[in-house]
Amino acid sequence: MPDTAPSPTDAGPFDLDGALARARRASRTLAALDRDAALRRVADALEEASPRLLEANAADVARARAAGTPESLVDRLELSEARLRSIAAAVRAVADLPDPLGRVLAGWRLGNGLEVRQVTVPFGVIGMIYESRPNVTVDAFALAFKAGSAAVMRGSADALGSNRALVATMRDALAAAGAPADALVLIDDPDRARVTELLRARGQVDLVIPRGGAGLIRHVVETAQVPVIETGVGNCHLYVHGDADLDAALAILLDGKLRRPGVCNALETLLVHEGVAQAFVARALAALDEAGVAVHGCARTQALAGGVPVVAATEADWATEYLGPELAVRVVDDVDGALEHIRTYGSQHSEAIVTRSRDVGRRFQAEVDAAVVYVNASTRFTDGFEFGFGAEIGISTQKLHARGPMGLAALVTSKHLVEGDGQVRG
Repeated sequence: MPDTAPSPTDAGPFDLDGALARARRASRTLAALDRDAALRRVADALEEASPRLLEANAADVARARAAGTPESLVDRLELSEARLRSIAAAVRAVADLPDPLGRVLAGWRLGNGLEVRQVTVPFGVIGMIYESRPNVTVDAFALAFKAGSAAVMRGSADALGSNRALVATMRDALAAAGAPADALVLIDDPDRARVTELLRARGQVDLVIPRGGAGLIRHVVETAQVPVIETGVGNCHLYVHGDADLDAALAILLDGKLRRPGVCNALETLLVHEGVAQAFVARALAALDEAGVAVHGCARTQALAGGVPVVAATEADWATEYLGPELAVRVVDDVDGALEHIRTYGSQHSEAIVTRSRDVGRRFQAEVDAAVVYVNASTRFTDGFEFGFGAEIGISTQKLHARGPMGLAALVTSKHLVEGDGQVRG
């Protein structure tokens, strides 16, 4: 089959087995290609196709709003010229990164004279299952391609028009660059049964990465018969210690909650040491109220609210990833109380403390079990681009293979190369 094989939208009813077979064939050629040149061609094409891409996205956004989708979630779906430029810049940044393939991770000589090297190699075919955010379509492809793997994308139905336009643009750019278009395949079918089929495609898919809400992650983990890197929900906390710089604490709080409340690294719970609660809680709640954030608080928070409406927090509130203009607030006795709350309700994503004490900050980092733990900084920095990875394919909250923002280093595996001169084990 030629590299310019049509995308599923051109080929009638979607054939998943055929798509995975094409992706497998394409993957075998990628390590030897000039992948950086192809990615730069993709970045150029995304900018050149901006009017068409924005038109497709606008239709998705209009349908989402008509369906009553909350604006914080519409924000994850919506593209703009600035966001498209940023997406293209991320693709170029990935192209500029060092090649992750063929790196020697370790090497040694055995007593029998055998020379052993552990080197990085591609996974092969990586499946990506995700919700809304069309930028993931580009970021995940760029990283998988740079890492020498074909990408099979399955986005959510609400972004289908955007994803079709993005994938068609990128496939055309790959073919124009002399790379196989089937290094990028879109599962162009909103039927959720396709997700289950992908998760059971053992032998056809080498790795699946889900990126979305708790329901999606749970379905993938419970259904998959192929290896999965689990990306988790973000019930992220900010703890304001008794010696905190309260101006810095307020800035970190507002950045974490307001900048983009619908993303996984946004803050969902504020914990305040009782020693600064009198000085900080009313001030923080007033700023949140002015920004339109609804607060669910403990009894001590309600008592310090200073006229700001605070709904009594339930047990469920402490465990909720709101993904919108809502926040849970609790006054705790001390750092032990904060740590215990996070152990109980945290999602092992991103947690932060504001403190002037190096010792308290280091203790918080040592005892909090999360992929990223901050001292005096916003959880919004948990992002592959911000970490210097060029882009990210997701944020892993598991403990195997990859944890935290996943860039190129998480998208390669390894094999051992052994050279001898006739040794036998007998």
